Amino acid sequence: QVQLVESGGGLVQPGGSLRLSCAASGSIFSVNVMGWYRQAPGKQRELVAEVTRGGTTNYADSVKGRFTISRDNAKNTVYLQMNSLKPEDTAVYYCNLRAIVMATKSDYWGQGTQVTVSS
Repeated sequence: QVQLVESGGGLVQPGGSLRLSCAASGSIFSVNVMGWYRQAPGKQRELVAEVTRGGTTNYADSVKGRFTISRDNAKNTVYLQMNSLKPEDTAVYYCNLRAIVMATKSDYWGQGTQVTVSS
């Protein structure tokens, strides 16, 4: 019923930039949190950044000062602007949605988009 469509991943050189987008659609009554997680090979999935309904943002220490999360409430879309990318940022990035759907709190995940930082 709820779909998350991600885009923006790709190959970039160290120091380069990418912008990820995630658009949510479906019977969403209210969005509580939208965010980005990532999972690198051999590592646990970790929170990268999130933004709440009220506009509060949280970032992983490893990306502070380099990544910026933003949202377009009218489009139910969240963005992740990634600057000064490092090889350590290489991972599959997953969009996450926590929302009220069918009168209940629900948690949804996008399919993931690959980000590769390499020369």
